Amino acid sequence: MKFQDKTVVITGSANGIGRGLAEAYALSGARVIISDVHEEQGNLAASILKEQGLNAVFVPCDVRKEEDIKRLMNQAVQYAGTIDILINNAGVSRWKSPYELTVEDWDDVINTNARSCFLATREAAVHMKKAGNGGAVVNMSSTRSIMSEPNSEAYAASKGAIVALSHAMAVSLGPDGIRVNCISPGWIETGNYDELRSADHKQHPAGRVGIPADIAKACFYLTDPDNDFVTGAHLVVDGGMTRKMIYEP
Repeated sequence: MKFQDKTVVITGSANGIGRGLAEAYALSGARVIISDVHEEQGNLAASILKEQGLNAVFVPCDVRKEEDIKRLMNQAVQYAGTIDILINNAGVSRWKSPYELTVEDWDDVINTNARSCFLATREAAVHMKKAGNGGAVVNMSSTRSIMSEPNSEAYAASKGAIVALSHAMAVSLGPDGIRVNCISPGWIETGNYDELRSADHKQHPAGRVGIPADIAKACFYLTDPDNDFVTGAHLVVDGGMTRKMIYEP
């Protein structure tokens, strides 16, 4: 129960990795603020945790909107009294040829993925600084920040920006006791794990495809109050995939 009575705000946590993180922190004793643009799914995620006797609440938020982010942080403080941990997990992708990718596509991906990390961290840090107890931020990037597939320009740019933003804000917020780190997940299966092929697992040096719990463990490490020497770090959690040399036959 390392996170007993800690307040954790997680964006994009109605589904996928974010939902897994919300459950993991709630099971570890934290007060979890589930936030997402998808209200029905967000309310459901919070209700399921509450039914287990866990401490969770849903606050709707479109991270593309500065006013929504400010409202999210204010409501988190009103609900829990403080913000100890922020996990910027919300994100979208657009897989389009650079010949077809529009400015609107580009702006939507950059604003949702990267700009929201800055705005949410800034707003959470205001409350953390005021409380005087420091805090921890984890920004969710991707292995696409260091490697690419075709037609991923906007997504790759946004995830690369998140890595750079993380170490920049770690330096700026360090004097206030606020640590900022970054995780780049690889293949994390959030659907039916049993439907994966043996070949899917074998292509990973770790011998399997990842699950949300793998990212939760990384977040636990980076947000553990005892790990106050860890800031500005970029942790790649991908089963070793980005370390493989792949030769085309």
